[in-house]
Amino acid sequence: MGRLSQRDAGPSRRARPEVRSALGGRSVAGQVFVLQVVIVLLLVVAAVVALVLQVRHDSTTEARNRSVAVAQAFANAPGTREALDDPDPTAVLQPRAEAARKATGVDFIVVLNTDGIRYTHPKPNRIGKKFVGNLEPALAGHVVTEEINGTIGQLVQAIVPIKDPDGKVVGAVSAGITTAHVGGAADEQLPLLIAMAAGGLAVATAGTALVSRRLQRQTHGLGPHEMTRMYEHHDAVLHSVREGVLIADGEGRLLLVNDEAQRLLHLPADAEGRQVAELGLPPDTADLLASGRVATDEVHLVGDRLLVINQRATELEGGPAGTVATLRDSTELRALSGRAEAARERLNMLYDAGVGIGTSLDVTRTAEELAELVVPRFADFATVDLFDAVLGGGQPEAGTELRRTAFSGIRKDAPLYPVGERMRLVASAPQARALRSGQAVLESRLAESPGWRAQDLERTSQVLEFGIHSLIAVPLRAGALVLGVVNFWRSQKAEPFDTDEVALAEELVARAAVSIDNSRRYTREHTMAVTLQRSLLPRSLPEQNALDIAYRYLPAQAGVGGDWFDVLPLSGARVALVVGDVVGHGLHAAATMGRLRTAVHNFSSLDLPPDELLVLLDELVGRIDQDETQEGDSAPVTGATCLYAVYDPVSRRCTLARAGHPPPALIHPDGSVEFPDVPAGPPLGLGGLPFETVDLELAEGSRLVLYTDGLVEDRERDIDVGLELLAAALERAGETPEETCQVVLDSKLTARPSDDIALIVARTRALDPGRVAEWQVPSDPAAVGRVRADVTRQLAQWGLEDLEFTTELILSELVTNAIRYGGDHIRVRMLYDRSLICEVFDSSSTSPHLRYAAMTDEGGRGLFLVAQLADRWGTRYTPGGKVIWAEQPVP
Repeated sequence: MGRLSQRDAGPSRRARPEVRSALGGRSVAGQVFVLQVVIVLLLVVAAVVALVLQVRHDSTTEARNRSVAVAQAFANAPGTREALDDPDPTAVLQPRAEAARKATGVDFIVVLNTDGIRYTHPKPNRIGKKFVGNLEPALAGHVVTEEINGTIGQLVQAIVPIKDPDGKVVGAVSAGITTAHVGGAADEQLPLLIAMAAGGLAVATAGTALVSRRLQRQTHGLGPHEMTRMYEHHDAVLHSVREGVLIADGEGRLLLVNDEAQRLLHLPADAEGRQVAELGLPPDTADLLASGRVATDEVHLVGDRLLVINQRATELEGGPAGTVATLRDSTELRALSGRAEAARERLNMLYDAGVGIGTSLDVTRTAEELAELVVPRFADFATVDLFDAVLGGGQPEAGTELRRTAFSGIRKDAPLYPVGERMRLVASAPQARALRSGQAVLESRLAESPGWRAQDLERTSQVLEFGIHSLIAVPLRAGALVLGVVNFWRSQKAEPFDTDEVALAEELVARAAVSIDNSRRYTREHTMAVTLQRSLLPRSLPEQNALDIAYRYLPAQAGVGGDWFDVLPLSGARVALVVGDVVGHGLHAAATMGRLRTAVHNFSSLDLPPDELLVLLDELVGRIDQDETQEGDSAPVTGATCLYAVYDPVSRRCTLARAGHPPPALIHPDGSVEFPDVPAGPPLGLGGLPFETVDLELAEGSRLVLYTDGLVEDRERDIDVGLELLAAALERAGETPEETCQVVLDSKLTARPSDDIALIVARTRALDPGRVAEWQVPSDPAAVGRVRADVTRQLAQWGLEDLEFTTELILSELVTNAIRYGGDHIRVRMLYDRSLICEVFDSSSTSPHLRYAAMTDEGGRGLFLVAQLADRWGTRYTPGGKVIWAEQPVP
């Protein structure tokens, strides 16, 4: 038995020395074995070094990326910046930071102020202490990543600035991971590498033994133990990592997919071996995985997940054609980014509301700007309903009707009330409730709101059929005044309005309400100023025969101003033309203009020469300035100009004087245009400076053009250029004053006038010499009888026999007074115009006055009789004396 065992054991003993010999290097198999061992050892060492370095580099890069992403998400999260202004930022931020730290897998999230003091830290005893790291680049607005020795050990950290809406850095957020965690991946993979090296050596040994045995005889090959062990390690690592891995060949066929990738992409169980395009992935993701192109951190939306994809080609390292792709789930970061984006959009909308609403002082336009701003960014339709009184500049009255003032929508055919429609709200309507309470009313689902449907059953049914399903009604409040209501309607988005959107709607309407109230106040003031100005300007021209007159008045775009004009009939068939300008706009300028116009009316009744009238007007403006300066709450007259002209149709002479006003234009009967040289004189209100007059003899049919500086002067053009353009327009004008005015305005000398424009064109007439009778009267009481006889004959020629008695009596009294008190050089003149005018000239400057004579007085009743018989009478002074005149209506 023992011999059998020894004999049977012989071959086994022989085999072992053969293997030992083969492995010992004495044979070819042994040499191959030694060479394989050396190569394997070198490869193992190189692989270990490369793996450690690559894993540590990739882990550090991943740590940096994750730290930056977490820090940026937390810095931009809603409420982070506002918490810095809180009296106790740590109480607000510490719970959020710890929750985010645990959720994102970082080791710390630290919020700090601009001085580097911590508000949050995983170790509470570190809160309030100085931050360890390079904070200066973050304070300059940059993102910083660094590796430092921090309070919790060696770590990789990112520092991200926190900015306010103006871009100013108000703090920073730091997030990071310790070095121990960074290097963990390399330590975990090192046993695998060693195991693989051992497996390689085992394979080499087995291969060498197989070669050796095959040289001797066909033996069995290497056993599957070592290969099975390597595969199990590979499979365990591949399916346990929290990153998806996909490998595809060069034709886009999926070769390998791990469990994480299958979960993230929702792949079927039989995905391996199928074309990527057949797996039901989103088109952009499928195109990337099948294309084989290189991708780095590309973000793709797959289902409800936001995946970050990296892809590299396998043939770059000498492998087979194909690609390997890795996937990371960043859905949580996406949610944070989405909330930050929504907050940013709301801030942008509020900013746009601040700069885009209220660009004009028009109530309707301001309401339209609000409606246009929110569609479609916030609502699908927006309507603004205001009280009628608000549109007119007045204060709204509760219970009155609303008028739809503005509408904006993604479509024009919405069955809502149209613009201009009047509405009387029922008490249950959301708009009525908002007006009563002064608070916004949210109707999330209009189909379930009987109060809204009660407003108009037919129309509300049409609104629901159209697809509008949600409403926010916000009252337009300006202080204690409720100006109207703004309605925000939603149709396309399935979700109804929520409470956060109500807050945004209230903020938008609050900003618009200020602008609408400002426009309402301006409208009220503008209406008052326009009403005042219209009441002060002449509504119709007086009847007279000396001039054919046409006029135009254009208010400035900025509002009413102080330009005015007047036509004033004077004694002796004469007519005065006046044009003036008060600098400025608004109620003050219009009121000052009215005072000056009234003063000119009063001064003209004294029959003063133009230069003397301007002297009185200059003194009046000076007194107005003094009075308003003493009051302290009124602005003085900042400037006033005037041009005064008197035309006499008997002599065809025109006397002009101006106080700082643009010169008049004269169109001769042949159509030629000139600007007469009238001394400018100082503007009104300077005081102490004289004015000069100019006498012009005008041919019948001449046109005198008076205007204010708004016609020829603006900010972009000098007055000389304006005068040249005016002369060119007047040369093209027709013959009538009306045609002249129209041509001047059609020439668009001022396309958008910034100042008022007053224009008056007067064509001269001459009184027929046959209607003028004149006699020299000697200073003799007996001459009175001859005057009466001459007057009787003249009236008979004119067919005015009915006026003989009153005219003889008037002239008898006036001539008798002139002989008794006026001295020599007495002259009588009668003018037959629209009325019969009797004038008595004498060389005395003594003015007669009307008085009541006593019963015992022998005289003193002459002027009383004249005043009773004539429509008007008065006295005017001449360089050689005075004229007493009286007018009688012609039958």
